[in-house]
Amino acid sequence: MRVLAIIPAYNEEESLASTVDEFLAAKTDCDYLVVNDGSSDGTERVCREHGYRHVTHPTNLGLTGGVQTGMKYALSHGYDAAIQFDADGQHVPTYIPAMVAEMERTGADIVIGSRFVNERKSLSARMLGSRLIAGIIRLTTGQAIADPTSGMRLFNRAMMEQFARRFDFGPEPDSVAYLLRHGAKVREVQVEMRERQAGESYLNFAKSISYMARTCTSILFVQWFR
Repeated sequence: MRVLAIIPAYNEEESLASTVDEFLAAKTDCDYLVVNDGSSDGTERVCREHGYRHVTHPTNLGLTGGVQTGMKYALSHGYDAAIQFDADGQHVPTYIPAMVAEMERTGADIVIGSRFVNERKSLSARMLGSRLIAGIIRLTTGQAIADPTSGMRLFNRAMMEQFARRFDFGPEPDSVAYLLRHGAKVREVQVEMRERQAGESYLNFAKSISYMARTCTSILFVQWFR
């Protein structure tokens, strides 16, 4: 199975080199593509200086646009699957082969790198939000997803086509819920994740609350009208 790791990067000059170098050192047998999403810092310079395979948006399109570009690239270059992989150092590449093996073994459409297959969630505010989203997904689809907010997701070619061709499809829990309701087979593989290695997350407290509200509303209501 040919797999492409899509690495969306927006203002990640501080963490990108260590992320890509770790990915290469892990020898996952997967290719990669950095999608520089209109960064205003030195992300483009880092890509050029290190010779990373990358494409650059002239303006910032957001995560959905970055992943969509990667999906279109993967489809046009004949890849069988694509994995969403963060540029900020949170995702650990050594878990990718296990996720690929799970897709090959089970025929899953989506494999999620989950922090909570064998581990319990904490009682932090962030994890309470994850529990809420997981509960709503189970309510609306009848299926349990332990880590719906994980951004480390492996998609097969059929799922790649959905993300590449639909402009209302973001790499978020509500899209996973939609795909579940329409017959997608989802599996989870236990992984560990780190805190962001450098830079600052765009999700502050206020934005996290807004994200939760939008995601829950989308799963409960919006997704039914797609």
